[in-house]
Amino acid sequence: MNPFKENLNKNKISYYSLKNLALKPYDKYELSPYSKTRIILMNGTEFESNAFYHQFARHTSNNDLRREIAEIRRNEQQQQKRIASLKPINETILETTLSYEQLAVDLTAILAKREKDKTVKNQLDFALLEDFDHLYRFTDMLEMDEKQNYKKLIGHYTEIMPGRPTVAEHRHPYDDIRKPVNFCLADPITKLNVNIITAAEQQTMNYYMNVGAFYHTDHGRKLYSEIAMIEEEHVSGYESLKDPNTSWLECALMHEYTECYLYYSCYIDETNEYLKGVWLAHYEDELRHLSKIQSLLYKYEGKEYYDVIFTPEFPELLSFKENKKYIREVLTNIRITAQKEDYIEVSKLPKNNTFENYQKAVVKNAKDAPSHKVIDKYINKFGEDLRFEESPHPEKELRNRKVDNVDVGRIK
Repeated sequence: MNPFKENLNKNKISYYSLKNLALKPYDKYELSPYSKTRIILMNGTEFESNAFYHQFARHTSNNDLRREIAEIRRNEQQQQKRIASLKPINETILETTLSYEQLAVDLTAILAKREKDKTVKNQLDFALLEDFDHLYRFTDMLEMDEKQNYKKLIGHYTEIMPGRPTVAEHRHPYDDIRKPVNFCLADPITKLNVNIITAAEQQTMNYYMNVGAFYHTDHGRKLYSEIAMIEEEHVSGYESLKDPNTSWLECALMHEYTECYLYYSCYIDETNEYLKGVWLAHYEDELRHLSKIQSLLYKYEGKEYYDVIFTPEFPELLSFKENKKYIREVLTNIRITAQKEDYIEVSKLPKNNTFENYQKAVVKNAKDAPSHKVIDKYINKFGEDLRFEESPHPEKELRNRKVDNVDVGRIK
């Protein structure tokens, strides 16, 4: 599939009426967990698009160009509103959070498994260990606070057990910056992966920053606050992979190409017929956006789309499926942390390192960390933590269900 060759009236961007901005919400107990992750993924993709085009408008003085991108941005806004309206009123903040973390875990694993660039794959695997731990802690809090069975929400697609303990994830900002990828040399999958995961993690960070204060318990509010800080680290790591040498219009073309790729992937992968119609309609919207940016790129920079996207045929489409085996393999690296652009086992850190200094300043006492207290509270109430494990945890130190380990990946 080459989106630049699709036969569609691409000359005019059409808008949705106010009536069509509100779609039929899904049934939170009936909809497939992976349909929920697709909804969250595309909501985040539209958020990213809007933020990008607003920044673009603030970095050009050409009002004709500003008008052109404003036209695209308005349609992207409408798409976001339509996707957001799919969430049912009776789905709580925490229930939605479990879908956010399931998306983070499975999306990251899927992208990592197909990634060819070592720098990008390392960052994906590194953050995967942390989002996996977040899913575990939010799931325990769901059962404790709302007496909700996680199986109705996320099924058995993803195991529920500790990853790199959240308290061990707090790093100095210097250590979350990665080496940027050269997009002129990068494989198409790499460019897509970087765009996709940056948008997804940016949305998760924003969601936790905004909704955390509305949670109904004090320990929950504090947990959202702590994990939002880790999501900021992930966004820093992923966005630093982007090629800073690409122009604004080149970036815009890649944004629209990514959206076309994702909506088409969702359309092919979707099992719900109603949602398939939504994904197809938005895919056709994105084809028009892509065509407009293509013409603007030629008008203002004299470049064709193939000067930016060398192989415009869509690579392997994104399809959600369980990744338990791969995640267990990655869990064997649970004791590493970051050191500038590299990774290192905590036991091998040099003296006076940024990780330990930052931990002393921010964490101080690990037993006071909200991420630990939530699990500790659950254990005190029920005798052991809540897990879904198909076999013993790969890390022996994390097999004890009666104690929340705060030393693995943190203490030498």
